Amino acid sequence: MTQAASVLTVVEPLPELTWRTAVTEWVFDPLTFVITVWASGLYILGVAIMRRRGDRWPIGRSIAWGFGMATFYLSTSAGVAAYDTVLLSVHMAQHMVLSMVVPLSLALGAPVTLALRTLPARPRRWLLAVVHSRVVKVLSFPPLAFALYVLSPWALYFTNWYDASLASVFVHEMMHVHLVAVGALFFWPLVGTDPVPGRVQYPFRVLLIMLTLPFHAFLGITIMDQTTLLGGDWYPSLSEGPMGAWLPDPYEDQHLAGGILWGSGDFIALGFFGVLFVQWVRSSMREAEREDRRLDRLEAQAQRAANDR
Repeated sequence: MTQAASVLTVVEPLPELTWRTAVTEWVFDPLTFVITVWASGLYILGVAIMRRRGDRWPIGRSIAWGFGMATFYLSTSAGVAAYDTVLLSVHMAQHMVLSMVVPLSLALGAPVTLALRTLPARPRRWLLAVVHSRVVKVLSFPPLAFALYVLSPWALYFTNWYDASLASVFVHEMMHVHLVAVGALFFWPLVGTDPVPGRVQYPFRVLLIMLTLPFHAFLGITIMDQTTLLGGDWYPSLSEGPMGAWLPDPYEDQHLAGGILWGSGDFIALGFFGVLFVQWVRSSMREAEREDRRLDRLEAQAQRAANDR
């Protein structure tokens, strides 16, 4: 069977992409569904345990986690997912959400901290052993995590990996998980509050995020300037089928996809800068408060010593 024929059997005809169809067209991704249900359920259970014993868990963290999991599921099951093998531009928007927005939200949810506060003693020791294991320390080492984050998209779009993700449902699902995982490895130590390895000082955190901007821009421009189509004859084959009446020219859509990668990378990075700025200010304020308390103690000690004399 030729690829053109196989495309028509794998991708069911969809109506033209509009705001309405983006909401009404859904697909079922078993892997991301299971991950969403289990991760959300365990997080809710942890918060319930905290409240049951009278401990406080910040509502902002719960909101961030809920938003991250909802975004993860919707990006892989709702309208975006329905069209992500039909339009490269839609896939690229999905790519940026999964690799940046979802990791940021999940990191702000502090699930490791929640687990450490609610797990029984033995599972807590297991979790601590994993968090502080050599493998996690190596993977979260900032230069390595940065290299994985910026090089993965190049490997995805300029090897057979992307073609395989179009032809295989399993590879396609694993690509979604990979985008979130690599984003988490890079961004979790930078903006998260969990006690994970790879933490660096705030100036270096800002520098690392700034360094991602030219890579997104360069990759986006490279895709825009490509004279060959990503995915080979996948998208032209779709244009020859029932959806050909509304599908855009594959080259024009690829040009749009590169622009989305370039522009959205800069836009989403502003959100990271905002989060880092707030965290940096709060950290400085806490440090100032600690220093004030230390000086107060020294002053009180000096006063007591003077009174004793």
